[in-house]
Amino acid sequence: QVHLVESGGGSVQPGGSLRLSCAASGFTEAIGWFRQAPGKEREGVSCISMSEDSSRYATSVRGRFTISRDNAKNTVYLQMNNLQPADTGVYYCAADPWHADWRLLAPAYFQTWGQGTQVTVSS
Repeated sequence: QVHLVESGGGSVQPGGSLRLSCAASGFTEAIGWFRQAPGKEREGVSCISMSEDSSRYATSVRGRFTISRDNAKNTVYLQMNNLQPADTGVYYCAADPWHADWRLLAPAYFQTWGQGTQVTVSS
């Protein structure tokens, strides 16, 4: 079973940047990033295939966030630029998708989850 370790969260002012990392132990077809704000449901942010040139973004982050991978380290990164207060939440990475449509960024399509890292955007 894949084990995930996230890092890189923190507090920034609006317009700032953060880079999240998700280190995976073991094979996974893809890794996704999700976030959950207080009182809201968990939502998909971005995902990437670990073997193909394939990635997806939620509309709310497209053009501001960039997902990338380092296969040698089995690690996925989420570069987040121009952060806004609406981006505040706990960010989770997830792996081991069981559904063929994992690119739809549905949390239920991923089986293994990291512990989460807090991102706070506030002035």
